Amino acid sequence: MIKLTKVGYGYDGRELLTEVDLSIAPGAFHFLTGPSGAGKTTLLRLCYGDLVPIAGAAEMFGHDRRTIGRDGLAALRRRIGVIHQDCQFLDHLSVAENVALPFLASGQPVPLDDLRELLGWVGLDGHADALPPTLSGGERQRAALARAVILSPEVVLADEPTGNIDWEMSMKLLSLLIELNKMGTAVMIATHDLNLIRVAKAQVSARVLRISERRLQAAGTDL
Repeated sequence: MIKLTKVGYGYDGRELLTEVDLSIAPGAFHFLTGPSGAGKTTLLRLCYGDLVPIAGAAEMFGHDRRTIGRDGLAALRRRIGVIHQDCQFLDHLSVAENVALPFLASGQPVPLDDLRELLGWVGLDGHADALPPTLSGGERQRAALARAVILSPEVVLADEPTGNIDWEMSMKLLSLLIELNKMGTAVMIATHDLNLIRVAKAQVSARVLRISERRLQAAGTDL
């Protein structure tokens, strides 16, 4: 579905990633690790087409990122759910309205029954009318997950989704992502939390990748 071949990327003349090979297949579960500044967020942005590689090739569902037009990219992105690290919402809209934004942005009618079911799945059915500033950190992350999956994407990319929440809430969020994967959705989580990875590997077959010295490689058995 998503394939990077010998991809390179950098900023301000400095190479951040080089010769990255990655394939995200249907139903796969990946963890992406590496120190802060190694390029985890950049790699995720390359995966969902927000960045164009300066070397190599990035494919999204068989389409070369370099040749995809704006409308084509928008259509392909609807097949990818993204959970950003900063979890931004429109504070004047309710939780339900924020979760439904992918429908509203594309001019599609919101399936209200599906929206209610989704909010219940992430444990926010009692917060549908709440405004984002009233939510806890864990509730915001679960709302972000709901928004990322409301269009039933084939892939979910999550950037440090448990970085700002406690361990109990991290486990709840991880359980939701594992459940999603077991329903057939490919999942890739960028994280620095090795304990999270260890817990997940006991429940799901996950491949662990690490960015080291600008390259992507399989993580060692020390995990």
